[in-house]
Amino acid sequence: MQVVMKPEPESKKTTAKSGRVGLFVASRSGKHGAGSSKDDGTRQLLQSGGWTIVAGLLALLLMMTVFGGVTHQGPQTSSGWLALIVALMCLPFGSLLFLLGAAKWLRNRRLKRRV
Repeated sequence: MQVVMKPEPESKKTTAKSGRVGLFVASRSGKHGAGSSKDDGTRQLLQSGGWTIVAGLLALLLMMTVFGGVTHQGPQTSSGWLALIVALMCLPFGSLLFLLGAAKWLRNRRLKRRV
């Protein structure tokens, strides 16, 4: 669904309550309603969540091997610390993104079975 901002028609520019001038949102997709699963972002959520998890795992792997390893006090090098920070950001965020995409996929699958 593509959303386009259009200026309001001249007759509806000001409202009686607020008197403000503004824009309203108009949808160009005539066929697909709000419940449509066509391009609802599920695939993008799954892909971006998966790639974010891969980036976090790659950062962990680099931290353990190339960037000096880890002791009980933490990574040995500055680049190891940066890899740890990247991994600690990417893994939780990617997991939540992927779980949201999976939940949307399961919901879309359930809705298709009903129809």
